[in-house]
Order: sequence, then C-alpha cells, then structure tokens
Amino acid sequence: MQGNRRTGTKPEIVLRSALHAAGYRFRKDLRLDLGQVKPRPDVVFTRAKVAVFVDGCYWHSCPEHGRQKPGKNDAYWSAKLARNVERDREQDSALEEAGWSVLRLWEHVPVQDAVCAVKNAVSTATKSHENAE
Repeated sequence: MQGNRRTGTKPEIVLRSALHAAGYRFRKDLRLDLGQVKPRPDVVFTRAKVAVFVDGCYWHSCPEHGRQKPGKNDAYWSAKLARNVERDREQDSALEEAGWSVLRLWEHVPVQDAVCAVKNAVSTATKSHENAE
C-alpha cells in the first residue's frame, strides 16, 4: 500500500500539465475544510469554486474498467473499494452543499476530453458566480 500514491499520479500530472499549458492556474491537492468532511481534490479552482478529482479505475470502482472482485483477500478489498466509492459520494455532497462544483474524471478519459470538461466546468461556475453578485 505504501507504493500507492495519494497525489501525483500520472493521470493527474498529465491533466495538470495540459491545463497549465492552456493558461489555467489552480491549486493542487488543496484540503478543503467542510466540517466533518475534508476533501482533497486533485485540482482546485478556488475563485470559480470548482473541485476536480482524477479517479483511478481500480481504486474508485470504474464501471468500465474496475475489476469486480479482487483476486486475493476479497473480504478486505471489497470493503475497502466500497468505502472509497462511499467516501467519494460523501465528499461530492459536502462540496456541493458548500457551493462548489464537483468534476470527477476517470483516469482513462483522454486528456483533451478531460481538459474540455474542466474548461466547461470552470466557465459555467465563473458565469454563475458573476450572475450571483
């Protein structure tokens, strides 16, 4: 388990590099204190209040690529993966209740598609914040 990174995975780095090259500036791995829930999105646009998570297919049980049953120690790993998905939903709810837009991207999404999704989310959130003022 020590070899599994919490941050700085290859899909995250590729997305951050592409966003930076496109002129976007953001915070990475910023802890947001929302009461009991303290999510750490992979990419955070603080002004627009957009939180982006890049989820690994195995660790977050991707319906397309996530394995249905772990090979060994099924009781432990099935519960662990189910808890990861449950925690993701809790974090999404807490962020949305606090006024944040949440974007979850699977690691297998092509980088250009991911960049477009982030651009759209930031643009939409920025427009909604400007209209609220």
